[in-house]
Amino acid sequence: MSNKNTNYRDQAVALSLTLMTCAVLVVLLWGEIHVLNRFTSEDIALKVRWADVLVGMTIYLKTAIDFAIFIGRLMEKNKGLKGRIGIEIGTALGNALGTMAILLVWTFFKEITWLLAIMVFVAGLVLFRLAEDGMEHIDANNPNYPKTFRRFITSFETGLERLNGLFGPLLNRLIPSRSLNIVESPTLKALLIMSFTVPFILGLDDFAGYVPLFNIVNVFGFGIGVFVGHMVLNILLYISPKRTIAAVKNPIISFLGSLAFFGLAIWGIIEAVKLLTGHR
Repeated sequence: MSNKNTNYRDQAVALSLTLMTCAVLVVLLWGEIHVLNRFTSEDIALKVRWADVLVGMTIYLKTAIDFAIFIGRLMEKNKGLKGRIGIEIGTALGNALGTMAILLVWTFFKEITWLLAIMVFVAGLVLFRLAEDGMEHIDANNPNYPKTFRRFITSFETGLERLNGLFGPLLNRLIPSRSLNIVESPTLKALLIMSFTVPFILGLDDFAGYVPLFNIVNVFGFGIGVFVGHMVLNILLYISPKRTIAAVKNPIISFLGSLAFFGLAIWGIIEAVKLLTGHR
């Protein structure tokens, strides 16, 4: 068989596994929600609204900078079909299980007002950190930007750094480190474990920040959007890793995303205060 035909075969196998993995994870999410609904006073809707799926996918891709860089580094060290299968399945499982873990916690916390308030408050702090992460990709000294805009960028980033520095000790205890040494994995099992670890942590981190949105979006559809977004990111990374990473690090997208995360964080903290004071 020629190298060209082998490459097409490998691409077809990898793409099929990516689609199948996403479908299986959606079924697992449906099963988790179905089980959780047996233990809660208010059911989580299992109806899929495409607007919620789109919101989940869009927000996921905005927060995917860490994923893209991590997966890109894994791809450089682990090439070939074995590497692609391990990376695609491992990262998808890690992201999905981190997401489902936060959903599990949120489902039971929302039954007790003060616990839900604590979770929403922590979610706000996570969003502040996500907002600061996005600012890292904007050069405040770029002479192409208007002077007023550069000043705003500098002030906004400084404010986020101070705020996150204040709450950093709390978040560092609640959310594990994202760092992981990337090496070439000798076996598929080792690669799966490595591919799983960081996306699981990032899935916990990012999805925890989305908790304030759960009052206005359907959680099931939103979760599907997150899973589909991860699948799309994986596919794009293998088509063109440099262009994909450049796209998710786009300064304009990063800035708008940081503003959105900051706004959601403020909203979440206000909601937490309302929950604790009874002003709903």
